[in-house]
Amino acid sequence: ADQQVRISVSHTTRAPRTGEEHGREYFFVDVDSFLDMIAEDAFFEHAQVFDNYYGTSKQAIFDMLDQGLDVILEIDWQGARQVREQYPDAIGIFILPPSLAALEERLTGRGTDAADVIARRMSKAVSEMSHYDEYEYVIINDDFEQALGQLKAIFAANRARTALIQDIHRDLINDLLS
Repeated sequence: ADQQVRISVSHTTRAPRTGEEHGREYFFVDVDSFLDMIAEDAFFEHAQVFDNYYGTSKQAIFDMLDQGLDVILEIDWQGARQVREQYPDAIGIFILPPSLAALEERLTGRGTDAADVIARRMSKAVSEMSHYDEYEYVIINDDFEQALGQLKAIFAANRARTALIQDIHRDLINDLLS
Protein backbone atom coordinates (compact mmCIF):
# COMPACT_ATOMS: atom_id res chain seq x y z
CA ALA A 1 0.00 0.00 0.00
CA ASP A 2 1.12 3.53 -0.79
CA GLN A 3 1.76 5.27 2.53
CA GLN A 4 1.14 8.68 0.92
CA VAL A 5 -2.43 7.84 -0.15
CA ARG A 6 -5.56 7.84 1.97
CA ILE A 7 -9.16 7.14 1.03
CA SER A 8 -11.55 9.68 2.46
CA VAL A 9 -14.35 8.34 4.62
CA SER A 10 -17.64 9.96 3.64
CA HIS A 11 -20.64 10.76 5.78
CA THR A 12 -23.93 9.09 4.84
CA THR A 13 -27.48 8.86 6.07
CA ARG A 14 -27.91 5.28 4.88
CA ALA A 15 -27.98 2.43 7.36
CA PRO A 16 -24.78 0.42 7.80
CA ARG A 17 -24.57 -2.86 5.91
CA THR A 18 -23.56 -6.02 7.71
CA GLY A 19 -19.91 -5.77 8.72
CA GLU A 20 -19.59 -2.02 8.19
CA GLU A 21 -18.25 0.10 11.04
CA HIS A 22 -18.87 3.77 11.81
CA GLY A 23 -15.74 5.69 10.83
CA ARG A 24 -14.27 2.91 8.70
CA GLU A 25 -16.51 2.59 5.62
CA TYR A 26 -18.62 5.67 6.39
CA PHE A 27 -19.56 8.03 9.16
CA PHE A 28 -23.21 7.04 9.61
CA VAL A 29 -25.36 10.02 10.65
CA ASP A 30 -29.06 10.83 10.73
CA VAL A 31 -30.67 13.13 8.16
CA ASP A 32 -30.99 16.08 10.56
CA SER A 33 -27.28 15.93 11.42
CA PHE A 34 -26.38 15.72 7.73
CA LEU A 35 -28.57 18.71 6.86
CA ASP A 36 -26.97 20.66 9.72
CA MET A 37 -23.54 19.88 8.25
CA ILE A 38 -24.69 21.17 4.85
CA ALA A 39 -25.92 24.38 6.51
CA GLU A 40 -22.54 24.73 8.27
CA ASP A 41 -20.73 24.35 4.90
CA ALA A 42 -18.89 21.35 6.35
CA PHE A 43 -18.80 19.37 3.11
CA PHE A 44 -16.38 19.58 0.21
CA GLU A 45 -19.10 17.91 -1.83
CA HIS A 46 -22.42 16.28 -1.07
CA ALA A 47 -25.24 14.66 -2.97
CA GLN A 48 -28.44 12.76 -2.55
CA VAL A 49 -28.12 9.33 -4.13
CA PHE A 50 -31.35 7.36 -4.29
CA ASP A 51 -32.87 7.91 -0.84
CA ASN A 52 -29.70 8.75 1.08
CA TYR A 53 -27.27 11.62 1.46
CA TYR A 54 -23.51 11.31 1.05
CA GLY A 55 -20.87 13.94 1.70
CA THR A 56 -17.13 14.46 2.10
CA SER A 57 -15.93 16.47 5.10
CA LYS A 58 -13.81 19.51 4.22
CA GLN A 59 -11.93 19.32 7.52
CA ALA A 60 -10.96 15.68 7.04
CA ILE A 61 -9.66 16.34 3.52
CA PHE A 62 -7.70 19.45 4.50
CA ASP A 63 -6.21 17.63 7.51
CA MET A 64 -4.88 14.89 5.21
CA LEU A 65 -3.64 17.36 2.57
CA ASP A 66 -1.86 19.37 5.29
CA GLN A 67 0.01 16.17 6.18
CA GLY A 68 1.25 15.96 2.57
CA LEU A 69 -0.99 13.00 1.77
CA ASP A 70 -2.78 12.27 -1.49
CA VAL A 71 -6.49 11.73 -0.89
CA ILE A 72 -8.89 9.57 -2.89
CA LEU A 73 -12.52 10.68 -2.84
CA GLU A 74 -14.93 7.98 -4.02
CA ILE A 75 -17.57 10.29 -5.46
CA ASP A 76 -19.88 10.61 -8.43
CA TRP A 77 -19.48 13.05 -11.31
CA GLN A 78 -21.60 15.70 -9.58
CA GLY A 79 -19.39 15.52 -6.51
CA ALA A 80 -16.30 15.73 -8.71
CA ARG A 81 -17.65 18.94 -10.25
CA GLN A 82 -18.24 20.41 -6.78
CA VAL A 83 -14.69 19.52 -5.75
CA ARG A 84 -13.19 21.06 -8.91
CA GLU A 85 -15.08 24.31 -8.31
CA GLN A 86 -13.39 24.64 -4.91
CA TYR A 87 -10.09 22.93 -5.71
CA PRO A 88 -9.25 23.32 -9.43
CA ASP A 89 -5.97 21.38 -9.04
CA ALA A 90 -7.85 18.20 -8.08
CA ILE A 91 -7.13 15.30 -10.42
CA GLY A 92 -10.11 13.28 -11.61
CA ILE A 93 -9.72 9.56 -12.21
CA PHE A 94 -12.72 7.68 -13.59
CA ILE A 95 -12.71 3.93 -13.06
CA LEU A 96 -14.76 2.01 -15.62
CA PRO A 97 -15.83 -1.62 -15.40
CA PRO A 98 -14.71 -3.85 -18.28
CA SER A 99 -18.37 -4.33 -19.27
CA LEU A 100 -21.89 -3.76 -17.99
CA ALA A 101 -22.23 -7.50 -17.45
CA ALA A 102 -19.13 -7.48 -15.22
CA LEU A 103 -20.51 -4.54 -13.23
CA GLU A 104 -23.85 -6.27 -12.74
CA GLU A 105 -22.06 -9.44 -11.67
CA ARG A 106 -20.03 -7.46 -9.09
CA LEU A 107 -23.14 -5.77 -7.71
CA THR A 108 -25.04 -9.05 -7.54
CA GLY A 109 -22.03 -10.81 -6.01
CA ARG A 110 -22.02 -8.46 -3.03
CA GLY A 111 -25.30 -10.02 -1.98
CA THR A 112 -26.41 -6.83 -0.24
CA ASP A 113 -29.03 -5.44 -2.62
CA ALA A 114 -32.37 -6.64 -3.97
CA ALA A 115 -32.84 -7.01 -7.73
CA ASP A 116 -34.73 -3.70 -8.03
CA VAL A 117 -31.90 -1.86 -6.23
CA ILE A 118 -29.32 -3.45 -8.53
CA ALA A 119 -31.39 -2.39 -11.55
CA ARG A 120 -31.42 1.21 -10.24
CA ARG A 121 -27.68 1.08 -9.59
CA MET A 122 -27.06 -0.21 -13.12
CA SER A 123 -29.13 2.61 -14.60
CA LYS A 124 -27.26 5.18 -12.50
CA ALA A 125 -23.93 3.61 -13.50
CA VAL A 126 -24.69 4.04 -17.20
CA SER A 127 -25.60 7.68 -16.58
CA GLU A 128 -22.44 8.10 -14.50
CA MET A 129 -20.23 6.58 -17.21
CA SER A 130 -21.45 9.14 -19.73
CA HIS A 131 -19.36 11.71 -17.81
CA TYR A 132 -16.04 9.83 -18.10
CA ASP A 133 -14.64 12.51 -20.39
CA GLU A 134 -14.81 15.13 -17.61
CA TYR A 135 -11.90 13.39 -15.88
CA GLU A 136 -8.16 13.67 -16.50
CA TYR A 137 -7.65 9.90 -16.41
CA VAL A 138 -9.69 6.77 -17.12
CA ILE A 139 -8.80 3.34 -15.77
CA ILE A 140 -10.60 0.20 -16.94
CA ASN A 141 -10.85 -2.12 -13.95
CA ASP A 142 -10.57 -5.39 -15.85
CA ASP A 143 -7.54 -6.75 -14.01
CA PHE A 144 -7.25 -5.45 -10.44
CA GLU A 145 -3.43 -5.51 -10.25
CA GLN A 146 -3.11 -3.72 -13.59
CA ALA A 147 -5.71 -1.10 -12.58
CA LEU A 148 -3.92 -0.59 -9.26
CA GLY A 149 -0.62 -0.17 -11.10
CA GLN A 150 -2.17 2.50 -13.32
CA LEU A 151 -3.58 4.29 -10.29
CA LYS A 152 -0.17 4.27 -8.57
CA ALA A 153 1.46 5.59 -11.76
CA ILE A 154 -1.03 8.48 -11.89
CA PHE A 155 -0.23 9.39 -8.29
CA ALA A 156 3.52 9.17 -8.92
CA ALA A 157 3.30 11.34 -12.03
CA ASN A 158 1.18 13.97 -10.34
CA ARG A 159 3.51 14.17 -7.34
CA ALA A 160 6.23 15.20 -9.78
CA ARG A 161 4.23 18.01 -11.40
CA THR A 162 6.18 21.26 -11.54
CA ALA A 163 3.69 23.35 -9.55
CA LEU A 164 3.59 20.80 -6.75
CA ILE A 165 7.36 20.36 -6.66
CA GLN A 166 7.83 24.14 -6.52
CA ASP A 167 5.60 24.33 -3.45
CA ILE A 168 7.01 21.35 -1.59
CA HIS A 169 10.69 21.74 -2.49
CA ARG A 170 10.95 25.52 -2.84
CA ASP A 171 14.03 25.75 -0.56
CA LEU A 172 15.87 22.97 -2.42
CA ILE A 173 15.11 24.51 -5.81
CA ASN A 174 16.26 27.94 -4.62
CA ASP A 175 19.51 26.41 -3.29
CA LEU A 176 20.13 24.58 -6.56
CA LEU A 177 19.52 27.69 -8.65
CA SER A 178 21.50 30.15 -6.53
